[in-house]
Amino acid sequence: MRLPYTNLSPAPNPAESQVISETLARRGASGLLPLDLTLLHSPPITSGWNAFLGAIRTQTLLPADLLELAICRIAVINSAHFEWTQHAPLALAGGVTPQGLRALRDSDDDGEWEKMGLTEKQRAVVGFASESTRDVRISNATFERVRGLFCDREMVEIAAVVAAYNCVSRFLVALDVGEGNSVEVKDYEIPGEGRGE
Repeated sequence: MRLPYTNLSPAPNPAESQVISETLARRGASGLLPLDLTLLHSPPITSGWNAFLGAIRTQTLLPADLLELAICRIAVINSAHFEWTQHAPLALAGGVTPQGLRALRDSDDDGEWEKMGLTEKQRAVVGFASESTRDVRISNATFERVRGLFCDREMVEIAAVVAAYNCVSRFLVALDVGEGNSVEVKDYEIPGEGRGE
């Protein structure tokens, strides 16, 4: 980490204490993450981050597999190890197979993703996340592929998830949150399998 993690005691004022309480409530039993302890250097940013990312994580129509595949793909492209370690287990819990995660980590090829069991919808979202992360602009072909599979609200939510987690990954990497910047993408662990091969 390029900054010290925030020391939470004593909380400087009631407004900042409220932000800490809201962040703890959002995290639940897992407690504060290194990301939170970094964000809390700026309580107003933390408050806005919690509101925005809370909506992205819990108020979209997108099923967990699609949400987490998009996030994990962004983590791979942007070399955001901390993002991968937080979201790869959630992808598995959402129904993504270890083979699917490995393909997402190791390959840019839609055919390889299909061979490893990713569905058409999953591959379309991964392709959208890949293109948006690398190029910002989405080609007509990629847009039409995704558009053929999702309603207007889901399209907005896919774009918002990809934009939001590109923001997250860039923040994590810029400040080396979780001290994972030195881990090569090929070595990102597939939960339950260990380090990359």
